[in-house]
Amino acid sequence: MIFFSKKKTKLKELIPDNFVDIHSHLIPGIDDGSKSMESTLGMIGSLKALGFDQFITTPHIIQNVWNNSREIIQQGEIAVIESLSSNNQEIPFKAAAEYMLDTSFSELLQKEKLLTLKDNYVLVEMSYLNPPMQLVDLIYETQLAGYIPVLAHPERYLFYHNNVSEYEKLKKAGCLFQMNLLSSVGYYGEGVAKIVDKLLKKGMIDFVGSDVHHQKHLDAFSGNIIIKEIAPLKEAIQNNQLFRFLL
Repeated sequence: MIFFSKKKTKLKELIPDNFVDIHSHLIPGIDDGSKSMESTLGMIGSLKALGFDQFITTPHIIQNVWNNSREIIQQGEIAVIESLSSNNQEIPFKAAAEYMLDTSFSELLQKEKLLTLKDNYVLVEMSYLNPPMQLVDLIYETQLAGYIPVLAHPERYLFYHNNVSEYEKLKKAGCLFQMNLLSSVGYYGEGVAKIVDKLLKKGMIDFVGSDVHHQKHLDAFSGNIIIKEIAPLKEAIQNNQLFRFLL
């Protein structure tokens, strides 16, 4: 008797030709992402070949770590666009930011307009060590200021893995979830992949992002998907069309 094994799906096979990426670190030299303009152009070209159509890059803003400002990020955005153009790559590219939820973020809310993914959608993250003491209050403050918080890679916060109700609490508070695509191939570990399956099955993942920083991330797009919940993953990928922007 002959048994035929089911063909494994590679992550890159799920990327549509019109994919809008909402999470990456492609402005060179301002955070832990791209180190040079050459690297940036190379990564954008490689992602374009995978089906990435538009890029909304999101440099970190973390007090005393990556002290990026609106001006620094926008200058970097212009530099990348000019470099793309000079290399005959007319690729839609814009910058937002990935804000750390901490006391400095609360201060930013009060004094300046945030860099958003589109309209009032703002990408936020937490420390991987532990959530901020006043997390729900910060989410509420964000909404009160007129923004919709999109939490980056909720699956990577290990302190929630054994308590899914904490994720439910954040969703009820009005927080949207953006999953990292590489979580589906086990790039961040088997535990992260397992929690991704749980969140996808519960319909809690709203959007996805590459979170590309370097070549290793690019290489991982050739990896096999190890999660089971492919249908809701495809739906989340399609949801990113919400962020399509005009040139």
